[in-house]
Amino acid sequence: MWYLESDDHDLLRDILERGSLTALFQPIVNLDTAEIYGYEGLIRGPSNSPLHSPLSLLKAASECGLQYRIERLCHQVLLQRFQELRLPGKLFLNISPDVLVQRSLQDGEPGMALVDSGVASTQIVIELTEGERIVDYGPEKLGHAVNRCCDEGFSVAIDDLGEGFSSLRLWSELRPAFVKVDRHFVQNIEHDPVKAQFVRSILEIARRAKCEVIAEGIETHSELMLVKSLGVSLGQGYYFARPHASPSLVVADNVVRTIKSFMGQPVHGETSWGRDAIVARDVIHKISPVTTHQTNEEVFRLFEENPQVESIPVIKDDGIPVGLITRSALIGSFAQPYRHELFGKKSCTLYMDAKPLLVDKTATVQEISKVLGSAERRHLMQGFIVTDNGRYFGIAHGQDLIRVITEMQIQAAKYANPLTQLPGNVPIHEHLDGLLRARIPFAACYCDLDHFKPYNDVYGFSAGDSIIQMTANILAGVCDRDQDFLGHIGGDDFIILFQSRDWEARCQAALDEFGIAIRSYFSQEDLERGGYFTENRQYEREFHPLTSLSVGAVLVPPGLFSSYMEVSRLAAGAKKQAKRMAGNSLFINRRYEPARDAGSLQTGLEALQ
Repeated sequence: MWYLESDDHDLLRDILERGSLTALFQPIVNLDTAEIYGYEGLIRGPSNSPLHSPLSLLKAASECGLQYRIERLCHQVLLQRFQELRLPGKLFLNISPDVLVQRSLQDGEPGMALVDSGVASTQIVIELTEGERIVDYGPEKLGHAVNRCCDEGFSVAIDDLGEGFSSLRLWSELRPAFVKVDRHFVQNIEHDPVKAQFVRSILEIARRAKCEVIAEGIETHSELMLVKSLGVSLGQGYYFARPHASPSLVVADNVVRTIKSFMGQPVHGETSWGRDAIVARDVIHKISPVTTHQTNEEVFRLFEENPQVESIPVIKDDGIPVGLITRSALIGSFAQPYRHELFGKKSCTLYMDAKPLLVDKTATVQEISKVLGSAERRHLMQGFIVTDNGRYFGIAHGQDLIRVITEMQIQAAKYANPLTQLPGNVPIHEHLDGLLRARIPFAACYCDLDHFKPYNDVYGFSAGDSIIQMTANILAGVCDRDQDFLGHIGGDDFIILFQSRDWEARCQAALDEFGIAIRSYFSQEDLERGGYFTENRQYEREFHPLTSLSVGAVLVPPGLFSSYMEVSRLAAGAKKQAKRMAGNSLFINRRYEPARDAGSLQTGLEALQ
């Protein structure tokens, strides 16, 4: 049955008079604590109505000029129901930028004009979506509206980040407290290295912007595991719960077990292939540039003679790049009547992009991916210019970078430990050698579990795997992801390469946390007697203390060692000394400290940043 706009208008008027909207809530879960962080408020129109769907409802409201009143009613219904249900945490309310701007401009009315529902403004998060062209409102009006809301205690979130390029600009201009990654980048993320790289880049930007990231659309166990391993701290999706009129106040037990049993962590540090500059890869194309003196006709002939070339750089006489001409821009223009004849003799600068993306050849693949992630769409499509000390060096394309990123992810997965997903022996050795070659001071800490094999015999390998994952999570938690590197040697052995100045305090924090966490893996009887019994090969009962963590540390100043094997040997020796100490222990090997050397160990360690 088809409804005319007048029918929609009548239905909307009836909804406004009767308030006949239904409030639904979908939980947003803290992926670190397995607790509910808050709820997104969702609206449904009257049942058996063409406006039951929220998209249909808001579209009709916009077309009938009732968007402001309908959205205001939506918020009133959601706030009232949120208060009635006494839901914990924050309430995320969707609002169109047009309505937010209108509300902020009304004299004497608060930025949100919310009813006196009893919900504190500090509990409310305003979600701006990209359903409309947000940039059309101008940064000043929208920025004023957002600032007014923040002054009143509300927080602001950007919804569906990645759905459109203007959301990245909006993030930069408004500096919201939250960004919600579009579900497209979460669905099947475990099978798509490019999606994973996108989320990594978003997380890196968010850390610098002091912004929380929420992953939307989590629907499967594997999606949750991958998102959590990347370091996303908040999640939303059908895997946790569907929108409901009376949602649960707690996270489902099976989800809690899943989150707490998985102790993956974001990658700390980078392997050697992650540090490679783009010049070392098959990414840069050595395309001959044109100068600003050359004509459009000359560039046109170059495109005809080189059908594989899509973009040609334009440089000044001194080699400094000033623009980029694309095949589509030039040939598309020349295809129009008289354009070839009128502009063929003009300077090629006429059709060039005068603001190309410039990247130095020493930039890493990760750095380039971050730049492209916040750049305009055209830079991904037309390519970017690579420079050497400011002068033209070559050109690279987005698809080539995506290929390299995919190769990096495959390479990283190849050498990752299957249980913890931490870097294995190959990347550990390469990272160690990289630090030694760069003459960077660091502390190598070899971590090992004590009395672990008999625990496996008594409690089973599944419980043993859980302890290993728990240990990985604790060690990851004490690392600074921007400075330190955590690797899984194998079994119950880990290594941390600390560049943090307070590495010793971080080690002690890990030991303290492990001492508390390990108790939950033993029966009450074993806890009371401080250990457990096994039967040895002679059929004799043998007592074993509770599993503990030993850390052996080696301080490595610049220039003292030339190979990772030397460091590994000393770290293994320090670990043996730590294991001779009772309980959770840290042993630091200081015997080789070159005290007489002007570049002594202490001086080197003081340089740790």
